[in-house]
Amino acid sequence: MIAIIHFAGLVIATIFAAAAAVLLDWLFLQAAFHLMRPAAVKTAPTFHSELVHGTRELARHFGPAAVRR
Repeated sequence: MIAIIHFAGLVIATIFAAAAAVLLDWLFLQAAFHLMRPAAVKTAPTFHSELVHGTRELARHFGPAAVRR
């Protein structure tokens, strides 16, 4: 009877260890994918419309069309 209880404890410990190994493997895999992502993915380029309008005005004043004037 005691041998059966010891065997059941061994089975439960093995199942627990296998589940912990799968969980750690999954976490390490996710961390590896996270570290392999390019830096550009982390932040999206944002710009303000004022900057676009200012650039357009600068190009209008100092661009090739201004040389012809």
